[in-house]
Amino acid sequence: MTPSARNTPADAEIVADVVIVGAGMAGATLALALAAGNLSCVLVDSRPFEALTAPDFDGRASAISFAAWRGWRVLGAVGALEPHAQRIEQILVTDGRAPGASVRRPSGAWLRFDSAEIAGRNGGEPLGYLIENRHIRAALAQAVLASRVQVIAPGKAAQISREAGGVTVTLEDGRRLKGSLLVGADGKASRVRQDAGIGTAGWNYGDTGVVATVRINRDHEGVAYEHFLPGGPFAILPLTGRRASLVWTEKKARGAALIRASPEAFEAHLRRRFGAFLGQVEAEGPRFAYPLGLQIADSLTAYRTALIGDAAHSVHPIAGQGLNMGLKDAAALAEVLIEAARLGEDLGAAVVLDRYARWRGVDNMGVALATDAFTRLFATDHPLVRTVRDAGMAVVNRIGAARRMFMAEAGGASGDLPRLLRGESV
Repeated sequence: MTPSARNTPADAEIVADVVIVGAGMAGATLALALAAGNLSCVLVDSRPFEALTAPDFDGRASAISFAAWRGWRVLGAVGALEPHAQRIEQILVTDGRAPGASVRRPSGAWLRFDSAEIAGRNGGEPLGYLIENRHIRAALAQAVLASRVQVIAPGKAAQISREAGGVTVTLEDGRRLKGSLLVGADGKASRVRQDAGIGTAGWNYGDTGVVATVRINRDHEGVAYEHFLPGGPFAILPLTGRRASLVWTEKKARGAALIRASPEAFEAHLRRRFGAFLGQVEAEGPRFAYPLGLQIADSLTAYRTALIGDAAHSVHPIAGQGLNMGLKDAAALAEVLIEAARLGEDLGAAVVLDRYARWRGVDNMGVALATDAFTRLFATDHPLVRTVRDAGMAVVNRIGAARRMFMAEAGGASGDLPRLLRGESV
């Protein structure tokens, strides 16, 4: 198989074990995992492959769990990522009325997680890694194009048909993609999910996440800050060099105003919100705004169809779990399919897909509900609620076992882990 099917003639028929719609981070990771397990797949996206790695396509940075990092290492993507990956050595959570808080002298109620506390358990791994999404996309694209994965981008599905013998995706240019299984990795508005008749449940929070990169004049020491302020959560996430990614939660109108503001006005607002504990801050590059909400698919599977990533679930970024959920989906689905192929099973059979749905369904729902509860708990400045949550933070802060449990969860190392996330080949 060729690395790319971009130049495949119109009206051609491309046959693979699995057809993946959506070449984002979860879809690309799944494709790499399947290829590593000797399954053929074709990866199709409506956007040009190069556009997915452009600096202005996705301005966010993601906290990657140490378990997900293990998986990328097995798949050969870490070499290109390492120059852009900032280790998260500590996470400081504060609940107060001002963001200014240092690791040494937090103000208000606070909770600290330190990688040194679990160093013996995880072999010296950090709590996670902070990487700008554009670098993740570029590294995964590089690995995909060097693999056996066929890529069609741009390529837009015009028709999807599911039959007893397999699934056929007919593209707008006439090309037909055939496989045993169709995977929807095509985001919150997933065409694959809608075509399969899978509904969703969820709600909007009425907030906007304003994302910007800033340069600071003090060393962040690998500390990620999550400040819960009366106006909403304000995250300061360490990047390589003396830089940080901000995730600034505001109501929609104020978020839109921040995006429209002049550089001088934005920096003035930023300094008031940021505080002085990391020294002078200066905005660097464009700003981005993303609506915040919760959306969960009614099912992870349908006839000859499976969902991963944002097509299956989209959560508030408050705990940094969204992408990690999708990467765990990809690792679990790859393991189920590779083992099914070794047993000679039909990859699109209901009994095979049920293994994936049972494996990931409960965990995804648990993380989504926990994230929603956490969001709502910290969304109010009511004195009684603040007192209760601050007392809870103080208790967790004093109990080492509780802290280590939270760190394992955040690091993606809890529950029934796929082999990739244990650092093992499938």
